[in-house]
Amino acid sequence: MAESQARVADRTVVGVPAPTVGPITDVPEVARRLSGLAVGGELVAHRQRSLWGDAWRRLLQNKMAVAGLFVVSVFTLIAVFAPLIAPYAQSEVVDYRLARTAPTWLWPMGLDQNGRDIFSRLVYGARVSLVVGVLSQLLILAIGLPIGALAGYYGGKVDNFIMRSVDVVYAVPQILLVMVFLNIFGPGLVNIFIAIGLIGWVTLARLVRGQFLALREQEYVNASKVAGAGGSSIIIRHLMPNSLTPVIVSLTFGIPTAIFTEAALSFVGVGILPPQASWGQMVGDASHPGFIMTDPFMLLFPVLAIGLTMLGFTFLGDGLRDALDVRGSD
Repeated sequence: MAESQARVADRTVVGVPAPTVGPITDVPEVARRLSGLAVGGELVAHRQRSLWGDAWRRLLQNKMAVAGLFVVSVFTLIAVFAPLIAPYAQSEVVDYRLARTAPTWLWPMGLDQNGRDIFSRLVYGARVSLVVGVLSQLLILAIGLPIGALAGYYGGKVDNFIMRSVDVVYAVPQILLVMVFLNIFGPGLVNIFIAIGLIGWVTLARLVRGQFLALREQEYVNASKVAGAGGSSIIIRHLMPNSLTPVIVSLTFGIPTAIFTEAALSFVGVGILPPQASWGQMVGDASHPGFIMTDPFMLLFPVLAIGLTMLGFTFLGDGLRDALDVRGSD
């Protein structure tokens, strides 16, 4: 016993108590602490995995957002299954002698000035509008996200050069640049969404840059730098995931803007060309002074289609903004 106490005294440092001789008494306490850490880690991981689930639950509680989601889903299904839904082809003439026939049971939206079924053309026009809206936003995401990320993370001369270039593009009206692009490369579906994407990325780049400027000062970013992580790793693993909320909302709001841009271009004759159907083209054809007063149904239905689609995406964007804003929901 005296030898054991002597060995303990030899290991004792000034100011540090000697360890307990009985080692078995420490095992339950260590096991309890390790178990607590494991439970805490599981709770944290469960909370992280349920963030998107919580956002979906909050979105479904927003009646206007659900209404917008329903409208968007209906038009998406119409666009996907257009050949099965439309009774006629988009350029098929039912009977030229029956041109400008008012809505009937046989033709629920009537016939246009060329004797074509307006309902069938609206169905195929939904495909054009949604393709332009979605693909242009994907192109905007592919361009604006990395440019804004580089400017916001590195700052300094890199930020100054990029943002001055963005300001030059931002100063020119977007619709004007799109029209210039289409005049150079020609109208058409592909050129329209490419033009909108190549010119509309500046807004997203400014948004991402602002998010990165705020997030790069967070403690977890500094800890990653101390641990030796590179700039690309920090951007991809930490900054981008934490800036997704405003990016998703911005893209959702950008879809109706792109749809309206396509409709405006087709309205003035530099967008979608016949025989391909487009809502904006239908509005332009029906805007003749002689048609507006005598056959308003030709103008009413494509205008309603454009308005409902834009309203649906707007309501959905508002709902996503509220659902993904964790600070506002706490």
